[in-house]
Amino acid sequence: MRSPVPVLRSDGIYDIAIIGLGPAGATLARLLNKKYKVIAIDRKNSNSGKRTFIKCCGGLLSPDAQKILAQLDLCLPNDVLANPQIFSVKTIDLDNHIERYYQRFYMNMDRSGFDNFLISLIPGNIEIRSNSVCTKIEKAENLFNLEIKTNGVKRTEKSRIVIGADGANSIVRNTFYLNKKIHKYTAIQEWYRDHTISPYYSCIFCKEITDSYCWTISKDNYFIIGGAFPQTNNSIRFEMLKEKIAGSGIALGKPVKREGCFVYLNKGFAGTCTGKNGAYLIGEAAGMISPSSLEGISYSMESAKKMAEIINKDFINIEKKYFFGTLGIRIKLLIKILKMPFMYNKLLRYLVMKSGIKSIKKLAFPH
Repeated sequence: MRSPVPVLRSDGIYDIAIIGLGPAGATLARLLNKKYKVIAIDRKNSNSGKRTFIKCCGGLLSPDAQKILAQLDLCLPNDVLANPQIFSVKTIDLDNHIERYYQRFYMNMDRSGFDNFLISLIPGNIEIRSNSVCTKIEKAENLFNLEIKTNGVKRTEKSRIVIGADGANSIVRNTFYLNKKIHKYTAIQEWYRDHTISPYYSCIFCKEITDSYCWTISKDNYFIIGGAFPQTNNSIRFEMLKEKIAGSGIALGKPVKREGCFVYLNKGFAGTCTGKNGAYLIGEAAGMISPSSLEGISYSMESAKKMAEIINKDFINIEKKYFFGTLGIRIKLLIKILKMPFMYNKLLRYLVMKSGIKSIKKLAFPH
């Protein structure tokens, strides 16, 4: 577990301020050289040890994210994993009335537990402000003034550089890079008691509902229904999704809880923004999230790893080093963007699914 946090001067100047302790921010905080004075601002109550954090996320760890964990020499504790582990995704094309199964190697996990696990690895020299929100950032000469609200109390701290790891509603991006346009969607999901006969994941396409995709996931005796929707009429679109699900014969009952958040959908190379002049972005805040699957954990941890490598040497030319250092990430995202028509174009998706390429057939067993 994380060692106790030392008490630092509240009027001092920090070298680095990290906004957000999801996979991007927590990874960066863990990897930073201890010579730096660092403050990390996070909405979650990371000191409670409870899994009260709500994140509208399916909680599936992709092979790319597993690879980053391996590179960082990390092993997941059992209590982060969720049941069951499923090895295929049921792809449902409601536009073309086709269903196919495809093999996938995701790990089913508790997303809140995963974030808490990464935070627990942060060394004690990092000052964490839990239950806190950065409400305002201003740059004055060579320092950033950060207005931080903790349990209703506002204080101002100063930092030499600021790093936005705060996802699709990043205050760093919204303050300094509004000209870097990127599509913002609303992700909504609800949890139900699982009454399905056989647990499964599904990926659902329906142009009437969204030009992104929807999902269902079985997790620890719950059945989760969710989707990423355009900003207009997102609640209506979600209700349409539930009607479609109920129409397929699944009895949903009463939802146990509902979650929502913003999510970026990067549809072009220009949507990725790494930052400059002391204000930098990592993970989803930088637009580093898969436009096809909305998977962002691998990109978050990879970009944080790259940023830490650069900062740990010095503060010289961070902008240039980070921009070129993340070129591989941006190329991977571009490849995902090029694949999008085969997922979201009705005709191309029909041709791919109808061909059965890379699909698997499930055996029917007698009851």
